Amino acid sequence: MAFAPRFTVTARLLRELETIADLKAKIASAAIQVTWTPRLQQDSRQRGAHASTAIEGNPLTLAEVRALEGGAPLPDHTERAQREVLNYFASLRWVEKRAKQPKPITHEDIFRLHQLLADGVMDQGEAGRYRTIAVRVGKHLPPAPDMVSGLMRELLAWWNGPSAEWSPVLTSAILHYQFEDIHPFADGNGRAGRMLALWELYRRGFDTHHIFSIDEFYGEDRPRYYAGLAAVPGAGGDLTAWLEYTTEGVRTTLERVWLRVQQLAAKSGPKKTVLRPSQEKLLRLLRDHHEGLAPAEIWAALAVTKQGAAHILAPLLKTKLIRRVGTRKNGRYLLA
Repeated sequence: MAFAPRFTVTARLLRELETIADLKAKIASAAIQVTWTPRLQQDSRQRGAHASTAIEGNPLTLAEVRALEGGAPLPDHTERAQREVLNYFASLRWVEKRAKQPKPITHEDIFRLHQLLADGVMDQGEAGRYRTIAVRVGKHLPPAPDMVSGLMRELLAWWNGPSAEWSPVLTSAILHYQFEDIHPFADGNGRAGRMLALWELYRRGFDTHHIFSIDEFYGEDRPRYYAGLAAVPGAGGDLTAWLEYTTEGVRTTLERVWLRVQQLAAKSGPKKTVLRPSQEKLLRLLRDHHEGLAPAEIWAALAVTKQGAAHILAPLLKTKLIRRVGTRKNGRYLLA
């Protein structure tokens, strides 16, 4: 049986989607013209890591998550608490690299993502393997283990096909709910489901600059988040109320990002830097290579000459978007 989500496009849902479209356009326009996009990306990454792990009980504060990503030791917290956050960062990097993956998403992709998120922090089951035991989530009793693979196959078929007919704001929320309803792993389903929803927004081009995280909205009122998930079975599987809640979350998140954009713009003054496509590509490459790139690696990645690379690098160095460690000939370039 094919998976076919049921919902109604209500007036409230339409209003939220219209507001989201307006906010997204304003943010996208601003994000490609200013020098502080990497700061927004870092802020979003850290807020997402903090919120998604905190929802599951992780004790680290946002400030501690920021410090942990920067390599600072946190002796007051267990290795497991820190590993949960580091796992999130690793899985996010993996998803970002596959944001434009053209091929269909497979079971193996889901296994790899879960393995990155849950390795070394599971209370039961095995990371990267569908569960072989029955589980209970509050009052919800997910499908029996022998049904999981088939249900996930149906969900992946929908995700790789019919989902493209709808806005990614809706399909990411549908994917999120259905994954949690199936609860395919013995542990770590919450973090995995939210990461899959984010992956959908990335692969559909909704958040091309990777500068917001709806998990912060979910984490601020966990009872409402859990109630939203729990209400769907009571509505006979109708997802309308869940979609109204999640679109409110996307709209609220974008409003906050727009406020941060305005605050950063005010601090940076009237002068803006318009990034060329090659410069945007280089910033994305440096975001994925935390150890930086050597000059020859940049020439190869951008398919330009040494002189062409210099023209690309010079404005980014001047505006302090990137920095060089070492000499001009033998050094490496990193995000500032």
